[in-house]
Amino acid sequence: MQTSRRDFFKVAAVGSVAATVFGFDLKPAYAQLKELKIARANETRSTCPYCAVGCGVLIYTIGDKAKNVTPQVIHVEGDPDHPTNRGTLCPKGSSLEQDILNPRRLTKPQVRRPGATEWQDISWDNALNEIARWTKKTRDDTFVEKDANGHTVNRCEGISFIGGCTDTNEFNYLAVKTMRSLGLVYLENQARV
Repeated sequence: MQTSRRDFFKVAAVGSVAATVFGFDLKPAYAQLKELKIARANETRSTCPYCAVGCGVLIYTIGDKAKNVTPQVIHVEGDPDHPTNRGTLCPKGSSLEQDILNPRRLTKPQVRRPGATEWQDISWDNALNEIARWTKKTRDDTFVEKDANGHTVNRCEGISFIGGCTDTNEFNYLAVKTMRSLGLVYLENQARV
């Protein structure tokens, strides 16, 4: 059977009139539509952590904000008011909720000692102390005061630094100032937020 566009609209109009006349009520369906799963959730604006585009995301959480209670993430979507992505997200950004709720997600620092095959959990204090100790050792071992021509350069060529795409310009400004104070010359920054 060949159906034209005009025939389709005729059938649709007759069907909607018949549904109204014979008592098909859409009010319960509309009422159910208003009760979304995010109706009682708290909305938090954030930035997608995956690439340097800096797309805005809305993270919806449910929790009573009581002390020692972690809110539960129930939904993540693109921020329609964000100028970069205007509500759209790539596949990685769309899967952000699954990354947040993943039971295999690391929540504490780990270290693998030289020669070991397994990762070991350590405290945040130990992690920061080890980072500081290794940074100082590497800086002291690779610091160059004068180049081959005898010019004072005061640079560290054994460490590099990469600023994250979800960091703000202000944070990356401070990070670059800190790294320059250590004498680093290998710096990269993805601040586009």
